[in-house]
Amino acid sequence: MRLANFVMPRSGGLRTALRELGKGYAAAGHEPVLVIPGPDHADELTEHGRVVELPAPLVPMMGGYRLLLNNRAVSQVLGELKPDRIEVSDRTTLRWTGRWAKREGVPSVMVSHESLDGLLPLPALSARLNRATARHYDRVICTTAWAAREFARIGAGNVTQVPLGVDLDLFHPSKHDSLLRASFAKPDELLMVCCTRLSAEKRPARALRTLETLLADGVAATLVMAGDGPLRGRLEAEAAGLPVTFTGFLSDRSAVASLLATADLTLAPGPIETFGLAALEALACGTPTVVSSSSALPAVIGQAGAAVAGEDLSGGVYELLARPEPQRRAAARARAETFGWDAAVSGFLAVHESLS
Repeated sequence: MRLANFVMPRSGGLRTALRELGKGYAAAGHEPVLVIPGPDHADELTEHGRVVELPAPLVPMMGGYRLLLNNRAVSQVLGELKPDRIEVSDRTTLRWTGRWAKREGVPSVMVSHESLDGLLPLPALSARLNRATARHYDRVICTTAWAAREFARIGAGNVTQVPLGVDLDLFHPSKHDSLLRASFAKPDELLMVCCTRLSAEKRPARALRTLETLLADGVAATLVMAGDGPLRGRLEAEAAGLPVTFTGFLSDRSAVASLLATADLTLAPGPIETFGLAALEALACGTPTVVSSSSALPAVIGQAGAAVAGEDLSGGVYELLARPEPQRRAAARARAETFGWDAAVSGFLAVHESLS
């Protein structure tokens, strides 16, 4: 059984990871059950296993996130289904499930999808919460060395690093669409795409600052902001007069792939990303990306992109444009090909099997 909070109803890196890992678990012969918050009770079979939604309240000012707060309802599902093991993707209201697992003799894994050091202003508080996480679960999975660093800081000895993956067939350079490009940019314009949730922790305004610098430097550039979130209205106001298109949420993943493959480059401005699936999807499309140097992404993109500190990513844009286009696109795809979902599933299952 997998349990998760902060799962967006339609999109997001966590939702993608849960779906792809579930598909892999099912293909390997397991019976994955995913328990997540929703507006009402729901129970359905999907290609990535059984999905149980429990009624949960919206988190104020978070643009659609829901949080499982009814421990009794979660306990009831755990008691009814009697899982062989649990995998939890939340370190807040669901951390008690680690204690439940120990009491019931069920192996348990916590997947760290976020950085408490980055989210919380008090290092002592994040250290205390991380110690509790490491103590309550048999194993903690971090997707990058950057994400594992906060556990190393407290001396946790039960942390394993397993990277996530990318759908290399869906996100592919062949998805480039000349007509789509013409709808967003002129032939001589630089087309940049920022595909992210429009929320404070993702720092989407950095993409606007980058565009402003390029325009001031005389670069013919345009920006597509793909995604939605609580900051959309404010960002649209800030972008008034700039060559920026806000697409809102794109429900068709193939359309997302086409947009990423058609861009000249993408921007991943989030400063505390622990992995960065959207950036990896861009690389798989053969499109290099500029990332925040304070996140885990520099290690994920390797030499296939550029990492920049601060609020303005234009330095990374110039760095990428200095490379011949065929070279930078080939490097992007080659880097993505080192991150397949098959390897991620095998890595996660190996952790579970080690706890048998």
